[in-house]
Amino acid sequence: MKIQQRMAFHFTYQLIFYALLLVAVTLVACIMYFQNMNNNEIRRNFPVGALQLIAQEASSKDGAVRISPKWSKLIEEKGMWLQVVNAEGEVIYGVNPTPHYVLPASYSIAQLLEIHETRTLGTYIVNTQLNFAFNEPLLYMLGYQSPDLDQLVALFDAYGKQGLVRSAAVPLLDQRLREIGSYLQVIDPAGYTVQDMGEEAYAQKAYRPLDILAIQQSPSNYDTTIVAHRDKPSGMTWVLYSPNATGGPLKHPALDTATRGLVWFAVLTLLLAVPLSIWHGYRYGQPLILFAGWFERMRRGQYDQVLTAKDMRKVFRRNGTMRIRYRLYKEVIEAFYQMTHQLARTEKERVRLENAQTEWMSGISHDLRTPLATIQGYGYMLESLPEQWSREEMRAMGATIREKGDYMLELISDFSLIHQLKQGKSIMQLRETDLDEMVRRSVLKYVNDATMSEYQFHYVGDERPLLIQADETWLQRLMDNLLSNAVKHNPPGVVITVFVGMMNDKACIRVIDNGKGMDEETLHHLFNRYYRGTNTEEPTDGSGLGMSIAKSIVEAHGGEIKVLSKVWQGTKIEIMLPF
Repeated sequence: MKIQQRMAFHFTYQLIFYALLLVAVTLVACIMYFQNMNNNEIRRNFPVGALQLIAQEASSKDGAVRISPKWSKLIEEKGMWLQVVNAEGEVIYGVNPTPHYVLPASYSIAQLLEIHETRTLGTYIVNTQLNFAFNEPLLYMLGYQSPDLDQLVALFDAYGKQGLVRSAAVPLLDQRLREIGSYLQVIDPAGYTVQDMGEEAYAQKAYRPLDILAIQQSPSNYDTTIVAHRDKPSGMTWVLYSPNATGGPLKHPALDTATRGLVWFAVLTLLLAVPLSIWHGYRYGQPLILFAGWFERMRRGQYDQVLTAKDMRKVFRRNGTMRIRYRLYKEVIEAFYQMTHQLARTEKERVRLENAQTEWMSGISHDLRTPLATIQGYGYMLESLPEQWSREEMRAMGATIREKGDYMLELISDFSLIHQLKQGKSIMQLRETDLDEMVRRSVLKYVNDATMSEYQFHYVGDERPLLIQADETWLQRLMDNLLSNAVKHNPPGVVITVFVGMMNDKACIRVIDNGKGMDEETLHHLFNRYYRGTNTEEPTDGSGLGMSIAKSIVEAHGGEIKVLSKVWQGTKIEIMLPF
């Protein structure tokens, strides 16, 4: 029950966290998107609409007005100026006073009304915004120069006469406008076009009363920038159209009203995420609880009971198909099955090895007990009545004791070698060794041994050195084991041939005899420790560990050993060693 509650709680809070994270990311992304869109709109339509935002974001401290430094920087970059005028007409705040025109430090009522009506101050266009955010009304004035308007006034002064373009100057003005990609219309007081010239791509043939004002208020929504100059005496209006060029985005600090909508969206998403998280915790937690039960049964070694009958009903339908909620873990369930089968096989192998070890230790105990019993018996005999034994009998007893002691020392030595060989390459001191010369010396030792005169040894090698990386001491022990086995287990007169050479880019050693050979059972157990292929009651010399040691030496050098043999058809041992 505790693990069920813990898993359910874990999945629930985890999914709630992910839901909150998703909402937060979505919220931030939407805010950044709307900010960027709003900033781009402000940049494109600047200064139209910007003055209202400046007035809304302005702050007041100790009667002094402050605006965001980002607005001040943008105003300076645009070559504009900003003034804030209080109710008495005094300028209480200013940004970037222009060097080309001396701005007044205070304004009269007439000046403010004229600026509001004409939207100009000297050579500057002026936008005004009255704000009541503080204790008294404040007037924000943003002034800037318009190169297009200056150009239009210059064209009017150069080519105009009584509100129209002089007839003689029409071709010249038309060519000039086409060169700069602009278009000029002269509109009468009724709104009809009287004259037009220049590039017509940016102009409409007729305008409704608010079309020109809309283009001036939202220039980013059109591909044309419009400036107009009205000649009061004639009532004619000159309208100049130029291609619109928008600027880059402004990093504006304010958030628009869409932020509140996004907050509500985040709250609703969170409310939906809570029950969804609980459902996910139940759906995905149940399979893990099932897996926990499997682990527990595996811990107790119940590999054949991974799925109980109750678990089977939970996971599978009656027709044998897996239920939908567990299909997500299909591979995991299959892996559990494979793992349990593997563990079951491993457990059987462990039992088999334990039995083999028990048998091995039993055989070792038997072989140690037999010589020890002989030594102990002769010891009692010598201890009780030493004067009754002749010199020859005592010499025979001593020889027997020595032989049994030698056998036990050999057995203990082989145990020590096996323990060392378990460490693999760590005990090997690999050096460049001439394999041909080393094997030749090993064979020559048996050839020169007078006690081996009844056996024939032949050596077939290569005239050139066969250099490999090996531990010569261990390889000599390998050859001694192979050659001594060929002698011990075969009758006199057997021919033992040793071959050294190259095969498949590896060094090859073959030991071949034409002796008794081995049956299938002996061949199958040949490399098992303490297996001699004979009945333990037979007086066979050796510890029964020779071939096991030989295989360990070969594998420690990274090689392979194979044995082929049939009864009364001899034995062939082949060893492959890397360079």
